Amino acid sequence: MSKELDNLVKTQVLKAEPYAEEEFKGLVTQASTKLADVQRGKLSDESRFELAYSAAHSFALAALRHKGYRPDRKRYIVFQALPHTLGFDAPEVRVLSKCHETRNLSEYEGQSEVDRRLLAELIVITVKLEAAVAKLR
Repeated sequence: MSKELDNLVKTQVLKAEPYAEEEFKGLVTQASTKLADVQRGKLSDESRFELAYSAAHSFALAALRHKGYRPDRKRYIVFQALPHTLGFDAPEVRVLSKCHETRNLSEYEGQSEVDRRLLAELIVITVKLEAAVAKLR
């Protein structure tokens, strides 16, 4: 258990919930498949961004679930929790937060322009997430 994550339970940002191996495996498998599709590179930047973001989110959620927590309301909290679940640094979390904002603009406001530099950073971080989550098994 983590003091920082427990504090987020108290503020109702996270819920404490027992770890479920099958859920963890499913999240990791789903994320790995999406990341593999992204790395094939035969998709539009918009599709690659969506898949990479979804993979990053699933890996981050898997790490949070491995610690015994689940987001209560806000999906982006899985990224903000990364320093406490996988030891990620603030700059990586900021990139993922920017990706979350970009995803929301696309999803809810129809903005589909993808910054290629942001996409490249997202892919690098997602690969790092995959490696870090693999060590949790």
